[in-house]
Amino acid sequence: MSDINRRYVLVVNGKSAGDPALRAAVAKKRRAGMALIVYATWEPGDAALFAEMSVDHGATHVIAGGGDGTVNEVVNGLMRLPLDKRPALGIVPLGSANDFARSLGLPLEPYAALQAICRRETQPVDVVRISATGRGKGVDEYYLNMATGGFGAEVTSTTPKFLKRLLGGAAYSLMAAFKTWRHRSYDGTLNWDTCEEKAAFLLLALGNARQSGGGQVLAPRAKINDGYLDMLLVKDFPSFRALPQLIRELREFPARGRFVRYLPVSRLAVSTDPSHPPWPLTLDGEAHRFDAFSAEVVPLALRLAMPADSSLLVHPQEPARHDDPEPETASGEDGDPHTQQHDDADRERPHQHP
Repeated sequence: MSDINRRYVLVVNGKSAGDPALRAAVAKKRRAGMALIVYATWEPGDAALFAEMSVDHGATHVIAGGGDGTVNEVVNGLMRLPLDKRPALGIVPLGSANDFARSLGLPLEPYAALQAICRRETQPVDVVRISATGRGKGVDEYYLNMATGGFGAEVTSTTPKFLKRLLGGAAYSLMAAFKTWRHRSYDGTLNWDTCEEKAAFLLLALGNARQSGGGQVLAPRAKINDGYLDMLLVKDFPSFRALPQLIRELREFPARGRFVRYLPVSRLAVSTDPSHPPWPLTLDGEAHRFDAFSAEVVPLALRLAMPADSSLLVHPQEPARHDDPEPETASGEDGDPHTQQHDDADRERPHQHP
């Protein structure tokens, strides 16, 4: 599609609406002929509403101007529209961490970001649907980048906004270090494919893309168009003597480690202990609390303005991906040897293309 046939709606986080670089970029692109309407949010829910309303303007692209939370709201608004009327998504990163934009390799400066959206063709990507119940209410939400549950969600939801603005992504690392010393685990039952696991968990991450929480890579092998979620599951550790083993596994991402499991799934269901508080869960940085939830990939549901050669895409010329081989045995710091076994994470991922 040539740029002359494109119509753009920019949905900008109201806190960034006065940003001089953004205003200058919008003015310059309009002078160059870009058909661009701008909406600024006032309260939660506005970004989703403006994205949904974009069809009334004949928009071909909706641009999320903000951080990961703004992108998440815009995605939810777009997913309310039928597929054949759903505009493509562009991103102008204006947040403190911009995890998704960074993992895509998008320009971080407003003018360069707008220029890239105008020049690039869009790529079809997967979206993830979360169906959940919490405190007696059922919800359906979507996300594009990462969901984190347990410890990771607590870090994201409790990091003060002033600290995010002051330190950027480093604020999440600071909060994580603080919370590690007084961590709590979350009891739950996980079901995926033909597997079930019941344990005390520290962290659950479901990556459609790769990083969250200010640059923390939680799904290093994720592809955004392969029909799978990359699941990272971290179990609670018995004592600080086990920390070296846990850290080692978090560097290796084994399919079946003593504390860490990493594997691709197409669908996951989680139920919590009813006697415990609901699990904290963040969807692209947006905080929720759920008693039970399921995550399912909606394949190729959205077109995204992103580099065509991104490592987050499965490319036709690539061989089928296998997970890296694991060592046969490993030993924990508390002296308990255990066997590292291959499981269904070693299977091929099918390539999916439009």
